[in-house]
Amino acid sequence: MKIELLYFDGCPSHQALMPRLEAILAREGVEDEVELRQVGTFDAAEDEHFLGSPTLRIDGEDVDPGAAARSDFGMKCRLYRSAEGTAGVPPEDWIADAVRRHKRKT
Repeated sequence: MKIELLYFDGCPSHQALMPRLEAILAREGVEDEVELRQVGTFDAAEDEHFLGSPTLRIDGEDVDPGAAARSDFGMKCRLYRSAEGTAGVPPEDWIADAVRRHKRKT
């Protein structure tokens, strides 16, 4: 399973996400490494379809269920809106659901 955490310097949310992500992966029995990928320019943000920091992808798929319909790529701190409210990191259930979905594919 390929786990990518895309971020840019200047937005601290990816640092807040890492311990939560590691705990979720451990609970789900996933031992794969998290690849930290820095996005450094607006051009790179567009090329990467970077919706902001942090962006978490499992096997190339954003954990945000609505991400595929978005095109507002850029260098910004990302906000996640869910039933739990608005936060700078994705809800834990989105992450766990994405991990489980990709575990079934392998």
